[in-house]
Amino acid sequence: MTETRTPNRRHFFRQLLGTDQHAPNRAPWHRVPEVGAGDGDVLWSGWSGDGELFVVGDEGRVLRYTGVADAEGRLWQTMAVPERLPLHGIWGLTADNLYAVGWMGCLLHYDGEQWHKLRGGRIDERSGRFAASEENTPLFAIDGNELGQAWAVGDDGVILHFDGVSWQRETCPTQINLRAVACADNSTVYAAGGEGTVLKRDASGVWAALDCPLGSGFQTMLVQDDGSLLLGGGRYFVDHGGFRGELVRYQNGMFQALNFDEPMPRLRALKSYKDGVLIVGDQGHLYYLNDLRLDKLESNSRHDLMDIIVLSTGEALVVGDFGTIMTAAEDFTQALAPPPQAADASPWELMDVPSKHQLWGIIEGVDGSCYACGEAGSVWRLRDGENSWEALPAPSELAVHCLWDSGNGLFAAGQLGRIYRFGGTEWTLHFELHLDVTIMAMWGSGPDSIYAVGDEGLILHFDGLRWQRMPSGTQSALYGLWAWDNEHLLAPGDFGLMLRYNGKEWTEFNVGTESFLYGVWGDSLSNIYTIGLSGTLAHFNGQRWQQMATRLRDDLLAISGSPAAGAYAVGTRGCVLRLEGEQWLTEPSGSEVGLRAVCATQGGTVYAAGDRGTILRRLTKVNGVRVMAGERENLI
Repeated sequence: MTETRTPNRRHFFRQLLGTDQHAPNRAPWHRVPEVGAGDGDVLWSGWSGDGELFVVGDEGRVLRYTGVADAEGRLWQTMAVPERLPLHGIWGLTADNLYAVGWMGCLLHYDGEQWHKLRGGRIDERSGRFAASEENTPLFAIDGNELGQAWAVGDDGVILHFDGVSWQRETCPTQINLRAVACADNSTVYAAGGEGTVLKRDASGVWAALDCPLGSGFQTMLVQDDGSLLLGGGRYFVDHGGFRGELVRYQNGMFQALNFDEPMPRLRALKSYKDGVLIVGDQGHLYYLNDLRLDKLESNSRHDLMDIIVLSTGEALVVGDFGTIMTAAEDFTQALAPPPQAADASPWELMDVPSKHQLWGIIEGVDGSCYACGEAGSVWRLRDGENSWEALPAPSELAVHCLWDSGNGLFAAGQLGRIYRFGGTEWTLHFELHLDVTIMAMWGSGPDSIYAVGDEGLILHFDGLRWQRMPSGTQSALYGLWAWDNEHLLAPGDFGLMLRYNGKEWTEFNVGTESFLYGVWGDSLSNIYTIGLSGTLAHFNGQRWQQMATRLRDDLLAISGSPAAGAYAVGTRGCVLRLEGEQWLTEPSGSEVGLRAVCATQGGTVYAAGDRGTILRRLTKVNGVRVMAGERENLI
């Protein structure tokens, strides 16, 4: 459940999506990183207000967001609760007076300092199991009004009423399982559940069943501004051969099924959103309803979505299965963050590169020179001590995605699985895979040991005589390659995949995320970082991976570090992160273009390359103060 609606709640999305009111619903949704829920946990509902967010879910999980990091740098804190039962709903008028309901009749109250158990979850002393009692009847939804009264509903037609002092059960005209409750402005309360059940409570406190001719299993309801009731759920249709979602409108005493060409799965939540209604359902389905027009939104998820949280700005969050929290907003923290401060001066400068081709890679060579590569076979070289990039001959017309200086020739690889070698004057074809597969990254320990990874789980190894394909055990794309030596290699890829090589075989190395991973880097085997989609950042301490908060919407596409330069990660819209101590801090790059590669050199200079031929160099002077490599803080 969300906080009381306010007049300015739509302002954020109008600002985000511009003035085109005909396409307000096209912003793609993306996952909010660093939620902290377990992989198998469902997040069922949430509440926002007073500059705070609360999300409830399985195992009694209550996540709290205030915008202030704890001692370990986490922005989402897991609150201590007196019960580990799943929590399905949460409601309150203020952040220091909240109620949560859940499995086995669990009812919790938060007083601003700690959560207290009020009822439910009663254990039979003799059997040690949950008692078969009315008090343990599962509760699934809660809502209240501005007077501080609240209602919670659940299985067997259970309805609990909070009058501002205590909770009492109310007489219900049905024993059907109830899954939704909603308070209207005129002291009327509605409840809904299985078999088309819709109940109405009048001002005198009497519940009555409405005559609904539809047999839908209602999961959610929304009282609209005109006083009509919108209900969502689903049921099994024999003629469709499966389960289908349904939307039903109750207006002027009549129920009407809203039919659309778009087949929907079971619908889980409805919330007012901009000038229409946001709808979420199973299998990652998101819809926007406006004037009986239903548009499917881009969710980038296949997880079941359970509820919608609307902030006072109008910004929306969606929660669901597998710890999912998603938003279409630029940055959901904007509604809670302090006022923006003046932008810091950028320590980066734009270098002159006479090309607009997209750049995919940048490396440091064995002699201190740097090389960049990209579209249309472009390869550029910056000699050590010089400021101008010079174009090398193109290996071919195909895009070059990665380079590696073996000490005995420069290698380039990219589209169509081709690998070229530059001997100093011209390129020669060194290997051809004869497949439409792109090589994304290379690393080598010397001229007789070079590795390459790419699309469809491709892994190649050059032993000084020939290239051979290595079994990877996956068909997923591999985007990066980092190594400590020939017996310790890591390759990140799709959906949180990380492959690890031990000198004999490649095996999966669980990072604990489902986001695409694009890069990996470390300065030891017990201090490794990986980056990826939607600001994903994880750290390996030698024993396990731990997700780190970045508060970024941008995709992080590359990471690099050196003892002299420190460690840096770059990504879309000119995003730059710098490692300071054990924290990654954002740093202004002075550019808005996507940065796809970064190279921290042994001499202390850092280069980033990306779209439109952009190459940035990190200045050694910031605000007029010279920063020497030896004077840097120990960033690693």
